[in-house]
Amino acid sequence: MPGILYRPLFSLSLLSAMLGLIACQPNPETSSESTNPLPVRSAHGSWVEESFQTAVVNIGLQQLGYSIDTPKELDYAAIYLSIANQDIDYSVVYYDVGYEAFFEAANRNNQLEGIGKLVPPGTQGYQIDKKTADEYGITTIEQLKDPKIASLFDSDGDGKADLAGCNPGWACGAVIDHHIEAYGLANTVEQNQGNYTALLADTIARYKEGKPILYYGYNPHWIFAVLKPNEDVISLQVPFTSLPESEDMADLTAEDTTFEGKNLGWPGVGQKFVVNREFLAKNPIAQRWFEVVTIPVADMNEVSFAIQEGANTPDDINRLAQEWVSENQAQFDTWLAEAKEE
Repeated sequence: MPGILYRPLFSLSLLSAMLGLIACQPNPETSSESTNPLPVRSAHGSWVEESFQTAVVNIGLQQLGYSIDTPKELDYAAIYLSIANQDIDYSVVYYDVGYEAFFEAANRNNQLEGIGKLVPPGTQGYQIDKKTADEYGITTIEQLKDPKIASLFDSDGDGKADLAGCNPGWACGAVIDHHIEAYGLANTVEQNQGNYTALLADTIARYKEGKPILYYGYNPHWIFAVLKPNEDVISLQVPFTSLPESEDMADLTAEDTTFEGKNLGWPGVGQKFVVNREFLAKNPIAQRWFEVVTIPVADMNEVSFAIQEGANTPDDINRLAQEWVSENQAQFDTWLAEAKEE
């Protein structure tokens, strides 16, 4: 789910360089009639799940009478700038954490609006297998200070717990390293970094062999469809909230990192739309649609797993979107009716 802590941080210098081009570009012609709009133009990033989300949203827009341009795949900086410049109308890539800098840098002429709640906030944090948690009474990551507990998760024989972490360069890797220091775990826990998918594959293999597992997980993600929360794995609590000092996390407190009574040490991350303000003003029906359509986290996990299993072509994505709409037809129709009331 990407402005999510697991995503790489993009250079704002790229935004600054691109901003200089905006003033020189002509605005596209737009329709003044919301009942007969020009084709709706959207874009998403390279995270394939975003193309599924965009397909679901566009199915609704089509049923509301809009025609749809083929969605573009762009990097996140370009998406925000393109929406501000009216080259793109909307995108699904406005996340609760990590993307405010993109929004502010591109929004110099107040052309951007963040609306809706396409995917409700999912959780992030440290997972261990439930079998080991129950057997040894492990509920918090602080218990890994105990070398005997930490050694349960030692896969390379160095005496330290091996925590399957993030790709080098991803923001979550820095948070994990920060937590290891903040919670006094440096002598007993180490983060394994590499390809996140490969790390999870190794984790799943260990789980199937009956071995203890310890990993960082973010939700929604296909891993939660494979290792189900509270059935196969549990989330570890942290002793207190401690996050690196950054623009996105500087003001976060325990309230921001606590879910269902457990402080997981990470903020929840939801997903909404970033839309051009002029497009919204001319298209109140589309605006209402953006405000009401929602894809549950559990559903995104299942879709993410299908994509991971190979359903990742454009035809597959469109099929998955159509299937999701069909499975949720009653709710989908209710949203359409609400939008049509505008």
